Amino acid sequence: MSLEPKVYIVGAGPGDPDLITVKGLRILQETDVVVYTDSLVSQDLVTRAKADARIVPSAGMTLEEIIQTMVTHVRRGESVVRLHTGDPAVFGATFEQMALLRKKGVPFEVVPGVSSVFASAAVLGVELTIPELTQTVIFTRAEGRTPVPEKERLAELARHHTTIALFLSATLAKKVTHELITAGWSEETPVAVVQRATWPDQKVVRTTLGRLDQDMREAGIRNHAMILAGWALDTDLEEKGTFRSKLYDKTFTHSYRKGVKQP
Repeated sequence: MSLEPKVYIVGAGPGDPDLITVKGLRILQETDVVVYTDSLVSQDLVTRAKADARIVPSAGMTLEEIIQTMVTHVRRGESVVRLHTGDPAVFGATFEQMALLRKKGVPFEVVPGVSSVFASAAVLGVELTIPELTQTVIFTRAEGRTPVPEKERLAELARHHTTIALFLSATLAKKVTHELITAGWSEETPVAVVQRATWPDQKVVRTTLGRLDQDMREAGIRNHAMILAGWALDTDLEEKGTFRSKLYDKTFTHSYRKGVKQP
């Protein structure tokens, strides 16, 4: 059965072509046109589109050119997949596309994907929220050429001392270190950097806040990297405490199990 003629904004996942969702892959395999960010999305994934699908790389295109391409094909009665890296909802530059599609009266559907932040946590074998240690994760980026709202500057957010996931900040390691230390973070705070998470050439650096810039430079990491900072990244965490959730505690009662009182 052919797809409805509209734009499907599909999260491709972080890199590994198998990390697209089942729904995203089905739509990709049935669509007429694929407009994809060729600088970020795996070519192996794009080859899974149907044989006669039109493939349009978009790295060299402007927003207006991308929109016009998609609108033209939908108005011809064709389905279009706009294939984005990671998940479209996080640093995906999709709001502006959805706004223009709405303005032009072109229907669209968003299909979520696996974000690089979760892929990086999986590569590292960590949980970003640890009971009694940190229960919050902040997704943000360091301020570079593109400004951030004043109240969302990194030093302000870091005062909460939660786990922080930094997108688009690989060239700003010195600034990241300065901002977090300004917020009262210790130079010994654990930090992990994952470049191109789940790609065949991924790199992983485990370090501390004080050594972040030096270790990233020595590893040659300057782009396509996720920086995760906070004590949830501590490799010795298991030795320092149990940090167990209540969910599986035998003394904890919930709607599926009655807790057993300790003698």
